[in-house]
Amino acid sequence: MTASKNLVIIPTYNEKENIKAIITAVFAQPTPFDVLIIDDGSPDGTASIVKEMQQSASEKLHLLERAGKLGLGTAYITGFKWALENGYEFICEMDADFSHNPEDLNRLYDACDKDGADLAIGSRYKSGVNVVNWPIGRVLMSYFASTYVRLVTGMKIMDTTAGFKCYHRKVLETIKLDKIRLKGYGFQIEMKFSTWKYGFKIIEIPIIFTDRQEGASKMSGGIFSEALWGVIKMKISSFFKKYEV
Repeated sequence: MTASKNLVIIPTYNEKENIKAIITAVFAQPTPFDVLIIDDGSPDGTASIVKEMQQSASEKLHLLERAGKLGLGTAYITGFKWALENGYEFICEMDADFSHNPEDLNRLYDACDKDGADLAIGSRYKSGVNVVNWPIGRVLMSYFASTYVRLVTGMKIMDTTAGFKCYHRKVLETIKLDKIRLKGYGFQIEMKFSTWKYGFKIIEIPIIFTDRQEGASKMSGGIFSEALWGVIKMKISSFFKKYEV
């Protein structure tokens, strides 16, 4: 039994500096959201903090613990399946480190609930480049990665690697989640590509992305390498798939 029809999935690994504050901020929004934390065996005690918070918010706060770092993509797939099994209608994904402003959850939700989007994307590049506290090299790499993805796939989405999103459950019911192969940024791209190929309505909502203030970044060169080659493989394999709702 869900406390609301809306769920925010937050994957974590060593986020003890942020986890209590981000959960509290999500619960403070005018739109009611439940929260599902998917923790990949954080040795810093992130899951223990969540368990303490569950004592006073057990109906709204949920925790899935996994044995070690199994990848961002598999964390979200696990969360999506859990959300569908538990009857949620709108399922959001966001980071734990406040790079995504919890107040923007309301705008993503409204885009789906009121404006008819099947997928709402919190976009860093819909209205210029709205990134705060990133080195210029990382901004350029991210921006041109999205340009590259648009060229290869044909999607018109400005922020193809965005990880701040809200899905209507019918999208996740339609996409064959077990067939999603990419993990890091590649996972975010593949989910958008599949949503687009199935013909669902996608809306980009401009946001300001602010780099984390607490804890350590999980970024690695391998994530971009996977996205670079994975997008080409994804595009080629799409020629042999049927996208029928």
